[in-house]
Amino acid sequence: MTDALLIPCPHCHGLNRIPAARLGDAPRCGRCKNPVLPGRPFAVDAAGFAAQLKGDLPLLLDVWADWCGPCKAFAPVFEQAARELGGRLRLAKLDSEAEPQLAGQLGIRSIPSLILFRDGREVARQSGALPLPQLLAWLHQQGV
Repeated sequence: MTDALLIPCPHCHGLNRIPAARLGDAPRCGRCKNPVLPGRPFAVDAAGFAAQLKGDLPLLLDVWADWCGPCKAFAPVFEQAARELGGRLRLAKLDSEAEPQLAGQLGIRSIPSLILFRDGREVARQSGALPLPQLLAWLHQQGV
């Protein structure tokens, strides 16, 4: 990692420059004062999606819907992954029912779907719910 990382705020989407050594210190956004790395997945919508792709930490996007049983079963696993992987990547959730245009733009054909973005580009995709050990192994294969 470089000395300072650019990380978009999950609340106001402002870019924050955070020293790599301070990622574990619960950094706050310089603009809105909310946590930049909340330690849990944050919701993303079409308006803020492009801003969340910016920055130096990878983004793992969980595309889900409220009516989807496997999505609901996977939610606690995704929450736990966010706690374990804080500072190495950011985890976000996209409600495909609330944002059908963005889900279509991303080529979502089944849910839950996981998409890993690095440097603003998709680098890996996984369909279906995974247990935590498999999710962590898949992310490790992707270099996270």
